[in-house]
Amino acid sequence: MKISIIIPVYNEEKTISKILDKITNLNLREIDKKIRKEIIIVNDGSKDKSEKIIKKYIFDNTKNNIIDKELYDEFIYINKENQGKGSALRKGFEISSGDIVTIQDADLEYNPEDFKKLITPIIKGKEKVVYGSRFLKKHKPKYRIYFLGNKFLSFLTKILYNVRITDMETCYKVFRREVIKSLDLKSNKFDIEPEITSKILRKGIKIKEIPISYSPRSIEEGKKIGWKDGAIAILVLLKNRFI
Repeated sequence: MKISIIIPVYNEEKTISKILDKITNLNLREIDKKIRKEIIIVNDGSKDKSEKIIKKYIFDNTKNNIIDKELYDEFIYINKENQGKGSALRKGFEISSGDIVTIQDADLEYNPEDFKKLITPIIKGKEKVVYGSRFLKKHKPKYRIYFLGNKFLSFLTKILYNVRITDMETCYKVFRREVIKSLDLKSNKFDIEPEITSKILRKGIKIKEIPISYSPRSIEEGKKIGWKDGAIAILVLLKNRFI
């Protein structure tokens, strides 16, 4: 059993090594002793020191070629021109080889320890898709406008697709390999989030939500999504529902 963790990166020099530490130290064998991690880092044309930090991190963790695929993490690094989060994720999905595929942002808003409870229903064969919901447990939003925007997009998804969903925009989306490979994704930017959700729901696949922890960062700390992305998300949800 292998899990592919795709990490899109754009100008995250302050946090990338910390999140890589959290991912590599994540012990998923508490759930399944045979599980392995495939860590796919897609650098989306970062202009800061992210690329240098990533390359050094991988070298330091794989030097002397001491990699036993049954025991250690497998790192895959891709450096590409900046096209957006969606483009980076699509590239990661394309080359992923895990039985389970998921996403990890390169900041520290999400806690990788939550993967343990998110992948468990998939490993047990109970679910094909699991989302980590920030809104099934209380958290204090840093910006009320982002909070309300996320709630509205989830409400719109609920109405359009006749499902119960609380956090459509969550980063923590976990899929069985065959699900994510079947979606024919096209988005290059943040519109990848509503595209993934809407296409899963159009296929009649159930999305199981599980509460996760969340520590939002500020704009000064590097938060990149804006109101225009919210407007585009609405259009994507409508388009994939009716076209």
